Amino acid sequence: MPKLRIVFLWHMHQPYYKDLVSGEYRLPWVRLHALKDYRGMVQLLEEFPQIHQTFNLVPSLIAQMEDYVAGTARDPFLEVAAKPARDLTQEERQFALQYLFQANQTHMIGRYPRYRELWEQFRPQGRDLERAVKQFQVQDFTDLQVLSQVAWFDEFFLDDPEIAALIRKGRGYSESDQQVVIARQREFLAQVLPAYRAAAQRGGIEISTSPFYHPILPLLCDTDLGRVSSPGLPLPQERFQHPEDAEEQLRRGLALHERVFGMRPRGIWPSEGSVSGEVLALAHRLGLDWVASDEGVLGRSLDSPIPRDGAGRLAAGGAERLYTIYRYEKDSAAVHMLFRDHTLSDLIGFVYAGMPAAQAAADFLQKVRDSAQPVLSAGKDAVVSIILDGENAWEYYPRSGREFLRRVYDAIQKAPELEAVTVSEAIERHQDFGKLAALTPGSWINANFNVWIGAPEDNRAWDFLAAARKFYAEAAPAAPEERRTLAFEELLIAEGSDWNWWYGPEHHSANDRDFDELYRKHLSNVYQALGAAPPDSLAQAILSGAARPYFAPQTAYIHPRIDGDLAGYFDWMGAATYTADRRSSAMHGRQFLLESGHAGIDEENVYARLDFARSSREAKLDIVLNLEAARPDAAAPHCRLRLDVSLAGGAIAAWKLEQHEGEGEIASSAQPGGAGLEVGLRKVLEVKVPLATLRAAVGDKLRLRFSAWKGGLPTDSLPSEGCIELQVLSEAELAARS
Repeated sequence: MPKLRIVFLWHMHQPYYKDLVSGEYRLPWVRLHALKDYRGMVQLLEEFPQIHQTFNLVPSLIAQMEDYVAGTARDPFLEVAAKPARDLTQEERQFALQYLFQANQTHMIGRYPRYRELWEQFRPQGRDLERAVKQFQVQDFTDLQVLSQVAWFDEFFLDDPEIAALIRKGRGYSESDQQVVIARQREFLAQVLPAYRAAAQRGGIEISTSPFYHPILPLLCDTDLGRVSSPGLPLPQERFQHPEDAEEQLRRGLALHERVFGMRPRGIWPSEGSVSGEVLALAHRLGLDWVASDEGVLGRSLDSPIPRDGAGRLAAGGAERLYTIYRYEKDSAAVHMLFRDHTLSDLIGFVYAGMPAAQAAADFLQKVRDSAQPVLSAGKDAVVSIILDGENAWEYYPRSGREFLRRVYDAIQKAPELEAVTVSEAIERHQDFGKLAALTPGSWINANFNVWIGAPEDNRAWDFLAAARKFYAEAAPAAPEERRTLAFEELLIAEGSDWNWWYGPEHHSANDRDFDELYRKHLSNVYQALGAAPPDSLAQAILSGAARPYFAPQTAYIHPRIDGDLAGYFDWMGAATYTADRRSSAMHGRQFLLESGHAGIDEENVYARLDFARSSREAKLDIVLNLEAARPDAAAPHCRLRLDVSLAGGAIAAWKLEQHEGEGEIASSAQPGGAGLEVGLRKVLEVKVPLATLRAAVGDKLRLRFSAWKGGLPTDSLPSEGCIELQVLSEAELAARS
């Protein structure tokens, strides 16, 4: 019987946050993600000995983890978390409030009642840190310092007796509690890399690598390749063409991997899945056996796109092309290539977090089986490559997605026709390899490089890098070796893909300015290391103003007509408004269907309005509106309602209002009853729900959240974290607060 082999490749990566001149870490994400996901992802496999996987550990991440373990990392975020709250300066208190709430509101902050309480205390102050500090007492800061660290601890670390005791304590932490968290944190960090080495030596996992500082290798070789994959793309003024840097980045990555794990890697996930013929020739020259990329690159290289229907299902011929292993041979270069199933990988990254774990796991495995069936029916083995970020997705799952992963692994392990194998195991067991004689340059995003080059911010960043590289070539020969080495290291860091990930229109985070400043600091250090002043241009931000998620609270009662037409200009004036962020964050691939949400009350009702992105209102969608009412001093709601609205062809097909936990239907389009609910759709979706139906009284908090479901799967939500919040107040009180 033919086998269905599933190749999981988890990509573990963080940018290089350390300033080599000051020795200080600009952001804490290496430490926090090392605490949260890296150890647990590999430790979980001990429960499933037949599940073999590949982990791609980026060298710049490894080097920074080693710095933390050695105790030589200067991390101001850790220092603020460790310092007794009574000794914090005013500036440090503002710093704590700015950064210690940077965690998922639902699954990290919301998991710990006291942490959520502190967040609710901070949130009304907005960005006015000076005013916010006045709302926090010493005990508040101590509790924040402890819980902001515990929230990032891996599920396995939470079982540690000392940490478990602190969680049970819940609040009122002491300085000794604070020091326990810091001490255990350092011990936990020291366990991460040895756990991977041990698992690899046992044969349960394969560890692959990437070029050292995670650069886009094809663009290092030649930025003009950006126009090969995207004809007409605007390019930087200065052509960057340094294949020798690309080789140095990859050589360093291979050497570090061999030192840390005691074995040379057999393959790579090139940064962002970015490949070209020159990159594959380099991989072959350095002794690598395999390289992985995305299905889009395969489709363009075969001059035959991988066909999918509107629901993301592979169309005829797609499975046969995608679910095999290729042998790339050109001139003297020869390497194996695997290509990720983009849709299945993105389901884990962006969709299944919004579903019950059992349902999500069953749906995933059924889709894997259905997708591979054409290959299996032909009597051939199928290789399905699931490749995605191994860290960021889990913040959006309850308890870091462990229940979902356990159910997936358990089902695979029990199914005789399924195998979960490493990349090298898949190659060793495969028989009928596809042939590739040419490769179209591209990355895992749209099979091009447009995220990293082409936009004005991107091109400006490349021009600054080209200028620094040219200056280095001219000034380095006369510089002392120590200074020359430092300058070159800073150049290699600046070549990383992460800086341009945040430039341009595609992505943003709360730390955009930090990334911009750190990139320019790395380039400035090149000049300073070689005894010159950096150019004035590096003192100015590359980052321009960009759209951000926007929330405005309700300022007045509203009385909209529920017809979905927006004919009355003043209908929604004074409502609370949440405008979605139209840019992705650390992960790319999320679908955006919902544009903005509006909510407000009057004396008798709560109103909600949903605006759609582009033509998604015309699509076949299910919209879910969750409504909660809670007493002002209670975290748990006393009433939870769920409104399901089915849309088709720009009209409402059906709707149903029920108790959130399935306790019974209140009203529906078939039997409206006397619930007083109104639903309308034309240009927007509008809803009216009586406050009495929510059992909401004056002073209560109301929470609203929209989500869009397509094909039975959640595809977008608004807000993406947390809820739109209102408070039931009289019109006079509302006006007084505005």
